Amino acid sequence: MTESVTDLTVREISRAAERVLGHAVNMSGDTDLARDLAVDSLTLMNIVMELEDTFDLSIPLDRLALVQTVGDLSALVSDLRMKA
Repeated sequence: MTESVTDLTVREISRAAERVLGHAVNMSGDTDLARDLAVDSLTLMNIVMELEDTFDLSIPLDRLALVQTVGDLSALVSDLRMKA
């Protein structure tokens, strides 16, 4: 069985969140960052910086404002990776 790009991206988001939050997290594409993981804007920025390093890309703040779920963040990262 092969994993989709989205699955791999969600896994990397999970790893980044674990590094920033300091504990294991269980997430899926439907996981709401603020409600389910208690991620505030500063914590989200730290997760984004981890992802930028992991994927060697820059995530624009205006596009980040539209992110609510892990799936949203995964789609944004995937879109930016395809354009890079």
